[in-house]
Amino acid sequence: MQCSGRLVLAAMGIRWRVLGALPTGPAVIVSNHLSYLDIVIASVAVPSAFVAKLEIADWPIFGILARVGGTIFLNRASRLSAWAVVDVMTERLAEGVPVLFFPEGTSTDGSQVTRFHSTLFAPAVEGALQVVPAAIYYEPHSEGVSERDVCWFGDESFLPHLLQVLGLRDFTAVMRFGAPEIYPDRRTAAWRSHDAVEGLRAIVSDANQSLDGAGTAVLSRTTRLVETRNSR
Repeated sequence: MQCSGRLVLAAMGIRWRVLGALPTGPAVIVSNHLSYLDIVIASVAVPSAFVAKLEIADWPIFGILARVGGTIFLNRASRLSAWAVVDVMTERLAEGVPVLFFPEGTSTDGSQVTRFHSTLFAPAVEGALQVVPAAIYYEPHSEGVSERDVCWFGDESFLPHLLQVLGLRDFTAVMRFGAPEIYPDRRTAAWRSHDAVEGLRAIVSDANQSLDGAGTAVLSRTTRLVETRNSR
């Protein structure tokens, strides 16, 4: 899925960067949620299993990418589905595969990180596994373009928004990883990781400004600061 994600971003003309120490092994990764592009940038950043809403399975391009990558699909209308997803997450983690999900439960316009739901933190809490916070940010490069233009939220239809994003072609997708923690219960995991992701969102703009323009993509698991850049 990592190679497929790179191909999708390249085809869409989207540059990308990854910052922070990449998680390894059976960890739960939690991130804010802004767009269908989030899964693509996350798949490029770190090989992992994803939890995504069931509807994505039928989407063009992104649905295929999700299915090929072994995404765990969640029916958001069913509480039983959430606990079934918890069981599958536990299985993947037992195999040593990191699992990433979006605890907000829906995508937003990026103005704030909304409350995290606690259910899917269960595998990390019960297994005493690390929870790794991550922040996704879409950095515009020209006047008149904002992160909100890239965000897909509310009742906006998928295909018209995708066409709008394809027309922008002047932003960088950024994902920044924070320090992992192990939590004693789901409630603590939800609110503390929420604060961690919110903090990462607050500093990611400053981090971007300290980096140069596009270049060759490089991923490193051994350095504290990882910068990946790919040209349009």
